[in-house]
Amino acid sequence: MPFKRFVEIGRVALVNYGKDYGRLVVIVDVVDQNRVCQMNFKRLSLTDIKIDIKRVPKKSTLIKAMEEADVKGKWENSSWGKKLIVQKRRAALNDFDRFKVMLAKIKRGGAVRQELAKLKKATA
Repeated sequence: MPFKRFVEIGRVALVNYGKDYGRLVVIVDVVDQNRVCQMNFKRLSLTDIKIDIKRVPKKSTLIKAMEEADVKGKWENSSWGKKLIVQKRRAALNDFDRFKVMLAKIKRGGAVRQELAKLKKATA
């Protein structure tokens, strides 16, 4: 099968547009082929995370199921989640922090060049 992520009850999705941008949501009801609980599919990116819930659960039941499935932990440990965390952290940097990052990159690049030169010299 070419698709691995399906729109289904309990699927965790990331909102990729609108006022809830960057938030994780859980699909609790499918309205029609275009919408999930008054949110259009185009605004959602489906993740690999799925929790076991029934259709339209109570809020307390949903929160309990999310905590038991450790949705937040799974998301933060995924490569997608890590990348978004780094993007948010970088967006919050001030000028001095960006300057320090630039200096660290220069220093790391110099160390890499030195090690590469040593390897080239050793093989030659």
